[in-house]
Amino acid sequence: MIKNSVDIITLGCSKNLVDSERLLHRFAEAGYKVRHDPEKVSSEYVVVNTCGFIGDAKEESIEMILQMVEAKKARKIRRLYVMGCLSQRYREELEAEIPEVDKFYGKFDWTDLLTDLGAGNDDAKDFGRILTTPPHYAYVKIAEGCNRFCSYCAIPLITGRFVSYPMDELLDEVRSLVAQGVKEFQIIAQDLSSYGLDLYGELKLPELIDRMAQIPGVKWIRLHYAYPSQFPYEILPVMRRHANVCNYLDIALQHISDHILTDMRRHVTKQETYELLRRIRAEVPGIHIRTTLMVGYPGETDEDFEELKQFVREARFERMGAFAYSEEEGTYAAKHFPDSIPEEVKQARLDELMALQEEVALESNRAKVGQEFEVMVDREEDDYYVGRTEYDSPEVDPEVLIAKTHSLPVGEFCRVKIVEAMPFELMAEPVE
Repeated sequence: MIKNSVDIITLGCSKNLVDSERLLHRFAEAGYKVRHDPEKVSSEYVVVNTCGFIGDAKEESIEMILQMVEAKKARKIRRLYVMGCLSQRYREELEAEIPEVDKFYGKFDWTDLLTDLGAGNDDAKDFGRILTTPPHYAYVKIAEGCNRFCSYCAIPLITGRFVSYPMDELLDEVRSLVAQGVKEFQIIAQDLSSYGLDLYGELKLPELIDRMAQIPGVKWIRLHYAYPSQFPYEILPVMRRHANVCNYLDIALQHISDHILTDMRRHVTKQETYELLRRIRAEVPGIHIRTTLMVGYPGETDEDFEELKQFVREARFERMGAFAYSEEEGTYAAKHFPDSIPEEVKQARLDELMALQEEVALESNRAKVGQEFEVMVDREEDDYYVGRTEYDSPEVDPEVLIAKTHSLPVGEFCRVKIVEAMPFELMAEPVE
């Protein structure tokens, strides 16, 4: 066991990852040795940053906590702390069920951990971070919480109301990250579309991204998790105006059937969804749209699912994920719409939808063969370099496998020519 050291384990989304990076920084500033997601825990203190979004994520978080309890019993670690979404929502139950955890923190009071350890925690607005990503890219979280209250989603119950971070603080954070060598920025929030409404009385995402794009050293900006209702259309001319704002938009649409959208409380119709996509593609030619869809929502008929499949065929999403409905206690859906669809039907629909998307993705990728692209080189492997185009976000999107015809610097841009396409990968050669 290493004294005055901390292992932090992060589960869940990139928004959680940003919190872990801030905590790592504060521990390091207080003189602790820090590690993130180590293969084996061996530090004096372990912090598990949990996810509580859906059933599988909760189960993974509980399993990790119990693993760390066993490590504590075996005297591999001295103290165990838990933070994040799961403990935000179920703190009392967890305290009763897993008393071996020294203390539970939520989504927002984790900064008290250093105070509780006697290390002090003076600057609550300190945005310093130790990056857990490769040093050339970072996630920038521009808001917390959500005001949308979709019927199936527990996130507003966990994180509370939507709260924007002040624009000047975010721009300072980006400048600080540029100074550390970061070139690429993934802009994240539960709902990008609402940014600024609470602080400034109007939608400010376009102004934020416009100002961010003008910061020297910012090479790529990519937008994640916009919401279709009250979409800030002024972001589209910002994309056109700035070459470093990637022609990429992550916007979860969930479904297309009007009665499912109504029951989901999405505040958008089928017609409005089609018009939104039409306008985005018209105003930003070549944009790649990532979306997430849900199958198996209570009351989803065969006809609804056929409508969803037709939507995938027509919308031609370059990037798409899907998941099966999971009933979350306390949500509107759990109270008003019994989980009526058998799990095997959900899984069959999910498999069918993703098989359909695989065809769409392959067609999209094949259109790139013979073209040249600017690619960020993420890493080197035995047989090739691995990179991404502006249309590919880390972890979730296709990668470009680049032939090793000559040496390429990791963390830098290079120009490549696409020579072969698969549904979720591209093969490329460097352009001299």
